[in-house]
Amino acid sequence: MLTHKQLRYFVDIVDAGSFSLAAERLFIAQSALSRQVKDMEQALQVPLLERGTRHLAVTPAGQSLYDDARRVLAALQQATVNARHAQRGIEGTVQLLHASSVPLTPALQAFLRSHLDRHPGVSVEVSQSSSEHQALDIAEGRADVGLARDPVLRRYPGMHYVPLYTEPLVVALPVGHALAQASKVALNDLRSEAFVATPHLDRGGLSHRVAQLCRAAGFEPRGARVRSRKWSQLALVQAGFGVAVVPASMGQLCPPGVATRPLAGEGSHTTVLALWREDASALVRQFAEALAPALHAPS
Repeated sequence: MLTHKQLRYFVDIVDAGSFSLAAERLFIAQSALSRQVKDMEQALQVPLLERGTRHLAVTPAGQSLYDDARRVLAALQQATVNARHAQRGIEGTVQLLHASSVPLTPALQAFLRSHLDRHPGVSVEVSQSSSEHQALDIAEGRADVGLARDPVLRRYPGMHYVPLYTEPLVVALPVGHALAQASKVALNDLRSEAFVATPHLDRGGLSHRVAQLCRAAGFEPRGARVRSRKWSQLALVQAGFGVAVVPASMGQLCPPGVATRPLAGEGSHTTVLALWREDASALVRQFAEALAPALHAPS
C-alpha cells in the first residue's frame, strides 16, 4: 500500500524533472527520495522512472501513477479544507464555473452577496471554464454550477440546462475604425474584417453562435493573425489586431481604446444557461435555483 508521503514525493520528482531538484525543493536528501521510489516500485512490481537517461523519464506505469496521484492529492487537500470549514461552522462550498464570455457582472456580484448574506454557512469558489468543458466537469462531479453560453453542443444525462437571460450582441472595434462611427453594425459589414476570436461551428457557446450568424450572412469569418477566445480578445481589439463580436455585458467592460456598436440583424443575441446536476446536493440546488430570478436581466 502506497502512502500519502510517497505519492507526494513521486509527484514532486516528476514535476521537478530530477531527483536532485526535487530534493532541494523538499529539503530532504536525494538518497531518501530515491529510496522512496524504489520502495514504491517494489510494492507495485512495476518500474516507475527510467534513471539511465540524461533527463528523468517516466514509464507508462509511472505516468499512470502520476496522473492518479495528482487527483488523489487534490482530493485529500480539498477534504482537509472541507473539514476545516465544517469545524468553523461553514455548511459547504459551491464550486461555480463561468465562461470567459459570461463576466462577473454587477447583477451576478449582487446575487452572490445577497445569497451569502442569507446563508452564512455557504462559501463560493469561482473558476473560469469554457461552456463545453463546464458540462463535463459538472457531470463528472468536479464542479457544481456553471454559467455557460448557449448552445452547449454535448449534453449529458442527469443535468439541468436552464436559460437565465438573453442579451444582445455587440461588435467591439478599435476606436479609430470606420465602423466605430456607425449607429449599428451589420454582420455583412464584417465580411472583410479579421476576427480576434475566430468563430467555429464545432465549438459551443459564443463561438458557435457567432459562426452561425456569419454563415447566415453568407461568409466564413476570417481569423486575425493574433487570436484569443478568452477575455484577452478585447485587448487584441484594443491593439488593432481585429474586431470581435461579444455579448453586451462583456462589451460594457471594454478597455480604453475599444468602441462597441450594436450588432444589427435578426438573431443578434445570445443566451446564458445555468448548468447543474439533477442529483446535486440541497446546498447546490438552493444556489442554482436562486440564479434565474436574480439574473433575469444582466447589469
